[in-house]
Amino acid sequence: MARLVIDPVTRIEGHLKIEVEVKDGKVVDARSTGALFRGFEMILNGRDPRDASQLTQRICGVCPTAHATASVRCLDSAFKVKPTTQGRLLRNLVFASNYLQSHILHFYHLAALDYVKGPETEPFIPRYEGDYRLDKATNDVAVGQYLEALKMRALAQEMVATWGGKMPHVAGFVVGGCTATPTAEEIETFKKKLAVVKKFVDQTYVPTVYLVAGAYKDLFGVGAGCKNLISHGVFPLDDDDKTFLLKPGTFTQGKDFEFDPKEIREFVKYSWFDDKTTGLNPRVGKTIPAPGKKNAYSYVKAVRYKGLPHEAGPLARVWISNPVLSKNANKFLGLPADKEIRFRDLGDKAFSILGRHAARAEEAAIVAAAMEKWVAELKPGVSGAQEVKVPVSGEGAGFSEAPRGALSHWITIRDKKVANYQVCSATIWNACPRDDKKVPGPLEQALIGTPVPDIDNPLNVVRVVRAFDP
Repeated sequence: MARLVIDPVTRIEGHLKIEVEVKDGKVVDARSTGALFRGFEMILNGRDPRDASQLTQRICGVCPTAHATASVRCLDSAFKVKPTTQGRLLRNLVFASNYLQSHILHFYHLAALDYVKGPETEPFIPRYEGDYRLDKATNDVAVGQYLEALKMRALAQEMVATWGGKMPHVAGFVVGGCTATPTAEEIETFKKKLAVVKKFVDQTYVPTVYLVAGAYKDLFGVGAGCKNLISHGVFPLDDDDKTFLLKPGTFTQGKDFEFDPKEIREFVKYSWFDDKTTGLNPRVGKTIPAPGKKNAYSYVKAVRYKGLPHEAGPLARVWISNPVLSKNANKFLGLPADKEIRFRDLGDKAFSILGRHAARAEEAAIVAAAMEKWVAELKPGVSGAQEVKVPVSGEGAGFSEAPRGALSHWITIRDKKVANYQVCSATIWNACPRDDKKVPGPLEQALIGTPVPDIDNPLNVVRVVRAFDP
């Protein structure tokens, strides 16, 4: 039995420690540790509720737009207001621009270097050695796309800032809508930038994911995880939140169900939080740190739905919505180009390292296509904001999807101030520790069984972790 500690895991969008026990060349136990205390819930107590949509963006420098979205939806709920059509479209376009940036970032600049061997220079080194299978010509093409992807990310960030005001940490998202008033010139410029990024997604990103997958087909059988999935839904298609581009729902123990937020609970037996807060729904949740607590090993709470761990993220969203896949999937699977394939046709292959990458790439194409429709619906000269009043008291919850998974914000207002605020973020779903019943979280479960032929170069371990984009 060998014990392997990776601390920190590099090329992820935060701070994470992974410990695994390896026996006979496979992982037999795993622990995921979030070693940084967040505390934004405590910062918000006593403040004007409208501060939440700005302050909570600082939870994450790379996906602040996701927190802005969940926060303003939470405030909409508590203030009892609905965004106008213009406000909804602007929010969707700003947030979707960040989605494209994040998905391109994840594949090309975080995860792809586990499959593509770059030159012996930064940022391609240091790296684990060993299992790189691409032929030189294919590998060189993929390395070249690394720089092109940087340009696409820059364009997408400019798109975020067009109506978000700036990036990171957009200023334009407010309760009731978005403060921007798009001009005809801005709309045309946005369309041109979107066309460039969409072309890259459709003609470069998605095909390259399947091209790389072709050399690593065995990884469709690695990293299955818990196979329970959850989506809060993202990108509303109507002003009453009845339909979404990627719909809410759960896939629990092999069956589809509607999403019910009352079924969420957060457990802390193995987290550095006070035990009296365990098992609470975030609506009444408490953030009381307990550093040094015996047997605890993470500042991430163990969130559960109907008492079970659920994976969140592109795999969950795309499985639950089950869209038609791109023709790249047909070619990869050796099927006729005119045959319609939906994501669930991948079967168990979807629950894997490469299944998660395929889901993310396909989702990027879906989002980019939807953005063309949304920007065409914008009305020049019309503001996306409206006047609102802070209620004396109220409760609200905002549900959305960060690029890496299900995200919810919860608020209680008393005397026009925040009395309680809770954030249940994407990485809490995936990278959480064991719960009070000692059941491992989704990432921990996905790691168990992972092949580690060389303990000094645990490529498959980091491949599993990075596929979740924690």
